[in-house]
Amino acid sequence: MKYGGTDKMSTSYFLDRMAQASHKRVKEARARNSEGQLVQRALTAPTPPPLVLDDFNIIAELKMRSPAGGALTGKQFDRDTQIAAYASGGANAVSVLTEPDEFSGSLRDLSEVTASLMDHRIPVMRKDFLTDPYQVLEARIAGASGVLVIITMLSDSQITALLDSAMEYGMFVLLEGFDERDLERICSLKISDHSPAPILCGVNCRDLKNLEINFDRFQKLATHLPPDLPAVAESGIKEPADVITVAKLGYRAALIGSALMRSTDAARELVSLKNAGVETVREVSCS
Repeated sequence: MKYGGTDKMSTSYFLDRMAQASHKRVKEARARNSEGQLVQRALTAPTPPPLVLDDFNIIAELKMRSPAGGALTGKQFDRDTQIAAYASGGANAVSVLTEPDEFSGSLRDLSEVTASLMDHRIPVMRKDFLTDPYQVLEARIAGASGVLVIITMLSDSQITALLDSAMEYGMFVLLEGFDERDLERICSLKISDHSPAPILCGVNCRDLKNLEINFDRFQKLATHLPPDLPAVAESGIKEPADVITVAKLGYRAALIGSALMRSTDAARELVSLKNAGVETVREVSCS
């Protein structure tokens, strides 16, 4: 599979630091297990559930903390209860942070969440600052159905390698961009209509300079969205009104983490958020 574009990188200090830490983790992991060993394990791992898209979709996120928001859970937090709420609330997929330093995540979290959601047939996405196909293999072995690929911090050759690896193992990919240039790069990718799993285009409205939310970015970038990829609104979605706004702009999914992690009734909140999106999309389609 071939992809177009340039090899120039657009990054921020935060993403550059995350990329360097990611490289280091890959190097350490390779010292323990060769890529060939991971390939054999990935080829024999159980097939994870596929991502099935509705009129509007919610990717519910599990994360313990974030650099911008700090700790998102208290002493009473129970991960199994949260995951069960996501399942009963109708999440189309669950995103699991595996980055250890800033987000307190791990591959063990990913493995345990995929195992608990297997009976529900809900796909799980590894969310991390991936830089190497080795990490796609790690995700596949842990039971993930998909991975996040952050366009801003990667060269075109890195994007190609990550996409090829994900496609080889039938995994969906959320391509995440922050600005017009990122979306232009996504549009330039030569993605086959016969990809074995969905390729999504995400817009993250967080400002990388100060990590603050700029919700207006969803509207600003709506006209730059690839017409052939489902668009995902990321960050800053807190209530049904936010979902209605992005759905009217053409987004067909939202990745929601902090709001659900802080909710006292995540299942009920998820139902409300998803219903708002589905109803809006149907209204737009009928108008």
